[in-house]
Amino acid sequence: MSDKIECFQNLPGTPKAVGPYSPAVRAGETYFLSGQVGLDPQSGTLVGPNVTSQTQQVLANVKAVLSGVGLSLSNVVKSTVFLTDMGNFQTVNSLYATAFGDHKPARSTVQVSALPLGALIEIEVIAVA
Repeated sequence: MSDKIECFQNLPGTPKAVGPYSPAVRAGETYFLSGQVGLDPQSGTLVGPNVTSQTQQVLANVKAVLSGVGLSLSNVVKSTVFLTDMGNFQTVNSLYATAFGDHKPARSTVQVSALPLGALIEIEVIAVA
C-alpha cells in the first residue's frame, strides 16, 4: 500500500464496521468516509425506530469518525445521503442543516430500496484536511 494512502480502523467513539471496510481512508489530503448508519457505538445496534433518532446518531457517528482522523464537519466538501423513504427528506434536511450550521458542502440525496441492518438513513462524506 502506498504511504500516501492510509486506512483507519477502530476509531474511538465510533461503531465497529459491519463488513470488510475501513470507516475512513486518507488519500493525500482527502479523506473518504464510509457510509454511517445509526448504530450506537457501544451496543452496535440501531438506535430508535424513527428517522429522527437514526439521523441524529448518523451525524454523531460521522462527527466521531472525522474527529478520529483529526477533522470536523467543517472539513467536509461532499456528502451523500441515502434514504429508504424520500418522505423523510424534510426531517433529515432540518437535522443535517443544524449539524452543519453555516458550512454547506455539496450534497446528493437519493432514495434506496434498503440499507444495512434495516437502517432508514445512511450518510457518507468526503473531507479535505
